[in-house]
Amino acid sequence: MKNISRRDFMIKTGLAAGAYGLSGLLPGGGVIQGAFAADLLDPLAPKPTHFPAKVKSVIWLHMDGAPSTIDLYDYKPELIKLAGKEVPASFMKGIKTSTQGGVGKLWVSNRTWKQYGESGAWFSDLLPNLAQHADKLNFIKSSFTVGATHDISILKLNTGGLNPGRPSLGAWIQYALGSANPDLPAYVVLYNGKREPTGGSVNWSSGFLPAVYQGTAFRPGDTPILYLDRPETISAGQQNENLSLLKQLNGIKDAQYPEDTELQARVRAYELAQRMQVTAPEAVDLSKETQATKDAYGLNDDATKGYGTSLLRARRLVERGVRFIQVVSGPTEVGGDSRNWDAHNSLEENHGKHAKAVDKPIAALLADLKERGLLDSTLVVWTSEFARTSYGESGTGRDHNAWGYTQWLAGGGTNAGTTYGATDDIGLQIADKSKGVDTYDLHATVLNLLGLDHLKVIYPYQGRSERPTVVYGKVIKELIA
Repeated sequence: MKNISRRDFMIKTGLAAGAYGLSGLLPGGGVIQGAFAADLLDPLAPKPTHFPAKVKSVIWLHMDGAPSTIDLYDYKPELIKLAGKEVPASFMKGIKTSTQGGVGKLWVSNRTWKQYGESGAWFSDLLPNLAQHADKLNFIKSSFTVGATHDISILKLNTGGLNPGRPSLGAWIQYALGSANPDLPAYVVLYNGKREPTGGSVNWSSGFLPAVYQGTAFRPGDTPILYLDRPETISAGQQNENLSLLKQLNGIKDAQYPEDTELQARVRAYELAQRMQVTAPEAVDLSKETQATKDAYGLNDDATKGYGTSLLRARRLVERGVRFIQVVSGPTEVGGDSRNWDAHNSLEENHGKHAKAVDKPIAALLADLKERGLLDSTLVVWTSEFARTSYGESGTGRDHNAWGYTQWLAGGGTNAGTTYGATDDIGLQIADKSKGVDTYDLHATVLNLLGLDHLKVIYPYQGRSERPTVVYGKVIKELIA
């Protein structure tokens, strides 16, 4: 038997004992079996689901800045009739949080509306391309959240927490399912625009989970992954020797401090980065896509090129087994407008630009996934931190609305061509509170479609058994086919 030190013996046996206790908390756990033993060596090893999954991957479309869904999907004839009048008191009942600009008069933008598909879903003229896919969409028109500031509500949308420190949904999914492709990150964040999305990397953080589960951000442009290429002055052999030595030195520290997940994540990041030097450039390279595909996503138009590039890359990542792809719509690049969807004023101009930027690419994504046989195994989520009020602000815009708005799902396992819930007659609050869908409910439903019971995805932290939906959340069964 190989001689080992007392320290090594205690560390190895201690880890094994701890692993036995932890195994019951992990998906498929309960006893130390082959899969779990492998997980001790590789935290990103594929793990079993709690029950058969309906989808393999998620594309999470976050409309940063909060679009006005009553100007996109939620047609309200009564609002049109009451435009210019004070908000009737009956519609304000239960609203305790004052909005930033105060309560103004009811306001209607210059929209025309039409029903589409067999489902008869309403769309405004801002989304003519997406409207053609009405029967693929599963609308949630009774969404609500807490908080009326972007940073807080975006954090809640992504992590379920109102303060930094909780893991993002993508991190929980990595933790629960592992990676389906060892040569690419299992959780990728894509965005367009020249700066990071609102709130930055805290929204794809691993929180109190081991750092290996955090998201990997791909920036816009032809080289989305910084410092990926090997320097010209270093050969492949030299790089391998350097990494081998680094791994040995880090292994010594890892044995001394086995609880240091930052070190473990760094080691794995080096290993993944080396493999990604081969796989990642090909995964995000759009040069081999047909011209027809590029045109469909809008890469031939400055107004749609940035967001279209992100969505085409998202499709390529899904093809390569990436589990969770978070795509954040950024500022429009046309006309010098650096804002996101946050239209406190000039809503007509703002939403005209942003709707044009995302409409054609999202429609192309749905059609492309369908044509390639990927839509049945992919869940597409269209969401935002909140929406906008039916009353006006500054005469030309709308304030924040956390009390009733629209989101939608598409893809595998969803009840396509249907609508769940509704807002009141002016689109301000949920009409039936029993059908309200909070962020936690959305997360629980997404996890369910991935084959995970949100009550059983557990991580022990500071004496508590933490889970993705905190102490809330229910699966909205009506959304699942």
